[in-house]
Amino acid sequence: MPECPELHLAGRFINEACRALVFAGGVERSPVGRGPEVPFRCEAYSISAIARGKELRLTLSALDPAAGPPPQDLVFRFGMSGSFRLCPAAELPRHAHLRFLTRESPPRALCFVDPRRFGSWRLGDAWQAERGPCVISEYQAFRENVLKNLDDRAFDKPICEALLNQKYFNGIGNYLRAEILYRHWKCQKRGFRLVCNPLRLKIPPFEKARTVLEALKEQEMRKKDPSLTLSKKVKLRQENPDLLELCHTVPKEVITAELLDPEHTDNYAAFKNWLQCYLVPGMSSLRDRSGRTIWFQGEPGPMAPKGQRPRKTPRTKSPQVKADPEAPSPKVTPRASKQRRRAAVKPLKSEVKEEEKEEEADGPRKGRARGRKKVTADPALPEVPLSVRRSRRTSARRGKGAAPAV
Repeated sequence: MPECPELHLAGRFINEACRALVFAGGVERSPVGRGPEVPFRCEAYSISAIARGKELRLTLSALDPAAGPPPQDLVFRFGMSGSFRLCPAAELPRHAHLRFLTRESPPRALCFVDPRRFGSWRLGDAWQAERGPCVISEYQAFRENVLKNLDDRAFDKPICEALLNQKYFNGIGNYLRAEILYRHWKCQKRGFRLVCNPLRLKIPPFEKARTVLEALKEQEMRKKDPSLTLSKKVKLRQENPDLLELCHTVPKEVITAELLDPEHTDNYAAFKNWLQCYLVPGMSSLRDRSGRTIWFQGEPGPMAPKGQRPRKTPRTKSPQVKADPEAPSPKVTPRASKQRRRAAVKPLKSEVKEEEKEEEADGPRKGRARGRKKVTADPALPEVPLSVRRSRRTSARRGKGAAPAV
């Protein structure tokens, strides 16, 4: 699901791509779009965007305010797969549910594309009332909102579940919470050698949220110590970032490096290399009480769901080269076909070893010992002479009937 870095990168893309463009006409909506019709029509207007947490607001403004309609605001939620694209109007992508056409010739279209149709938009400039300050653009307000409301029942939950509460952590989603908790553990573990206090203890994902966040109040008081110089305060922040700071700095890493840039959708490899915990081989995973999977390292914590055992993310295997479907198929000779049949019957040594290891790991099972018993041999049959065996094969190939009985 798109999280705050994706929304902020989408806003940056719209502002940069549409800065010099003039849009005209009405706003086109697909019949299946999850949003209302946009009652805005103008012969010349501009588009600007601003993101806040997991929401993005578009503003349509007439170039001539006196002659045109008043500005129209739209607030978007991207759902699972929403994004914005700028493309030729004659080559609209599939699932383009809202389209803004330029006045140039041939025209282009700024499209809200959403294949899964979980995204939506609404008229007006109001953000959702139940969403708190943005972790990126409103960091101080976000921090104060969390620390002054620690008595809320939302912080009775594990920290991994509280991080998904948009009332306090507007913009944090599944991959960000895994990265924040994992990097918080790394930073605090590195700082453990300097000063020993609860802030430098390892934080499991299923530790109580209030227990984790109340310790930040002590750090807040320490930062206000008048004996600390500005350089010491900056150094203290850099060496010992707390959980709320990482809710701000980790998403900014994605934005600064443009790992999910809407103009370069093929840079997923760079984003995958940036991840340190989420879907990374060797990490453990559990499902929280809302059914979302959290990746982590170490112990899950005292509030881990009962009846679950952490699963290790499997190590990636070496990539296999896929055959080209358009490549001409090689000619199969009788000799090659025999070799293929033999290979199909006889398994590879590596496969045999893997099966043996699996059997050792599984342990004895019912019926396995029975299968190891020696089978009683059938009574010996009289040996057929070589000449008769040859005549049988010859007659069978030529279709002359059965071989003579012995």
